[in-house]
Amino acid sequence: MERVLDVLQDSTIASKSGKDHRSRFWGVYKRVAEEHDGEFLERYTSDMDIVLVFSGLFSAVSTSFIVAMEPNLSPNPSDTTNVLLAQLVQIGLGNLTAAAAPASPWSPPTSTIRIQMIAYASLSMSLLAAFGAVLGKQW
Repeated sequence: MERVLDVLQDSTIASKSGKDHRSRFWGVYKRVAEEHDGEFLERYTSDMDIVLVFSGLFSAVSTSFIVAMEPNLSPNPSDTTNVLLAQLVQIGLGNLTAAAAPASPWSPPTSTIRIQMIAYASLSMSLLAAFGAVLGKQW
């Protein structure tokens, strides 16, 4: 074993300075890569924080608009009550042809449905962005 160590110490395979050019390159590469990765992670962590704040605020605003537009998707209950009262008055006056059940011809306007669809889509995308930012921060 001593003979092997003597041969290795006298050989020219390893440089006498202790490090060859390749090992010096990888040491410098490791240092530069760690600096770059640190800057990269710091920059994108702050960007994800901004995305989380923005998507949270946008989700809150979008939800308030959705809640405010929700009554436009159902008929006004007082209109149904008025139709039923008019039908009772007609029956009381002896007009039995009005005894048929009132038809409900009401349907929400197409523009209201389209606006609601866009509002729900924007809320979904905002929540998806927040979910992605949280996953990115966890990673």
